[in-house]
Amino acid sequence: MHSTDRDDAPAAPTTTPPAGPRAAWEVATVFLRLGCLSFGGPIAHLGFFRAEFVERRRWIDDARFGDLVALCQFLPGPASSQVAFALGMHRAGFVGAVLASIAFLLPSAVLMIAFAYGIAAVGDLASAGWIHGLKLGAVAVVAQAVWGMGRNLCPDRARVSVALAAAALLLAVPSSLVQVAVIVAGAVLGAWRYREAVPQVAPPPVPAPHGHHLVAGAALVAFVALFLALPALAASTRSRPVAVADAFYRSGALVFGGGHVVLPMLRAEVVPAGWVADEQFLAGYGAAQALPGPLFAFAGYLGAAMGDGPDRWLGGVGCLVAIFLPAWLLVGGALPFWHGLRARRGVQAALAGANAAVVGVLLAALYRPVVTESVHAPTDVAAVLMAFGLLQTWRCPAWLVVLFMAAVGPLLRGG
Repeated sequence: MHSTDRDDAPAAPTTTPPAGPRAAWEVATVFLRLGCLSFGGPIAHLGFFRAEFVERRRWIDDARFGDLVALCQFLPGPASSQVAFALGMHRAGFVGAVLASIAFLLPSAVLMIAFAYGIAAVGDLASAGWIHGLKLGAVAVVAQAVWGMGRNLCPDRARVSVALAAAALLLAVPSSLVQVAVIVAGAVLGAWRYREAVPQVAPPPVPAPHGHHLVAGAALVAFVALFLALPALAASTRSRPVAVADAFYRSGALVFGGGHVVLPMLRAEVVPAGWVADEQFLAGYGAAQALPGPLFAFAGYLGAAMGDGPDRWLGGVGCLVAIFLPAWLLVGGALPFWHGLRARRGVQAALAGANAAVVGVLLAALYRPVVTESVHAPTDVAAVLMAFGLLQTWRCPAWLVVLFMAAVGPLLRGG
């Protein structure tokens, strides 16, 4: 991970993000494109984000990006969607955060709701050759992200050791709780190891995002209030829409570890209640595996599948809002305080260790599930190496490499 050759390190990020409509439009268009191309699950999404915003656009540096990833790993909800929200806020304030979230979610949400209207007749997308190529492209993107973050965030033996130990522990004991625990342990070790001085790679203080701490506090209060009020309201009114909102809000508020972890919770809520048949649930889950963007978009399919008639897309939108709202409230509420805390010497020392642990988390996830679910033959390994070379050596943009891999995917699958 460590190298003394820093000639190809990314340039420093721009110091003053543009304000106003131009920045908001830029955020929306970039995240909409990423929402169309980000296959491979939440860890792959983080790889796409790093390639776009650290390497290509230089909106943020590796240390700040690692900070945001660490924060979102601590919070319940879809980590990659939370990072998208935080990046949008960093670039264009609250409007940028909302636009980044909606734009990144929109492609998969539209496809999942359309699937509920009956597009299952198109067949098994998961076995399509171009989907296979997209997944191999995601492997290369994640590998480049781990390599680049490792070089920048693990510049000494202590932090390399933290990263490798975190990866080894997660591979031996895969668990979302262990994932949080290794980041906490990395922060403790960083605070001890670098307690006498600010780490060499500590970034300059981050400007506070647009908005006031009172708004952030209100968001955290709203999160708790909804979490407590919705179950009571559902029990007292016996209203199905309120019960559905409660089920999806609680699922989004209690899940650590990403979309695959939320699926059992959603099934326990919607199938026994008779809102969706088990066959419908499994069909939608199969389709979700083949689509880009956050797996939480599966909620849009479930909401639309619960209804009848041409207006059932409204149910899909409602379920999407309910399951993503906890993440938006938590990140929006935590970010202003986080940006203030991270400027302190002691916090920077802790973040040096936490960021190294994040590299280990990504390294473990590179193997499982990214590699194990995508690479099945020597030709797949060759394709991933070629894609990695295009990204790392030839500096091709990630979206172009992913489209190229989609084109060669049918050849790897034999048609």
